[in-house]
Amino acid sequence: MNKSQDLVALLGRILLSLIFLQSGFNKVMGYQGTAAAMAKAGVPMVEVMLPLGILFELGGAILLVLGWKARWGALALLIFTALAAYFFHNFWTMADPQARMQMIHFMKNVAICGGMLMVIAFGPGRYSVDRR
Repeated sequence: MNKSQDLVALLGRILLSLIFLQSGFNKVMGYQGTAAAMAKAGVPMVEVMLPLGILFELGGAILLVLGWKARWGALALLIFTALAAYFFHNFWTMADPQARMQMIHFMKNVAICGGMLMVIAFGPGRYSVDRR
C-alpha cells in the first residue's frame, strides 16, 4: 500500500468504528433498557450477551481505531453486527412498511460486515499500532 491508501485505510477504520463506539457507550449508559429490549427481541441469556455485546462493540472498535490487533477487532464487530442483524432487523417476520425499514437496517449491517471483512483480509494499513 502507498501512503494515500494507508491514510484512507485509517479513515475507513475510524468511520467503521464510530457507530460501535456510540452504540456501546449507549448500552453502558442505558443498561437496563438495553437488557429489556434484548429480552423482548428474543436474545438468549441477556445477562451474558449484553456484557459480551458491550465488550465486542467497545473493545472491537478501540482495537480497530488503534490498528492494534485490528483483524481481531474487526472479527468481533463482524460477529456482533451479524447477530444484531438477525435478532433486531428480522424483516422476514414483519409486514410492510415495518419490513421495508428493517430490511434497510439489515442491509446496512450486511454492508458493515463487508467492511469488517475488508479489514480482516487486508489489515489495518501502515498507520496502525501493529505496523510500528
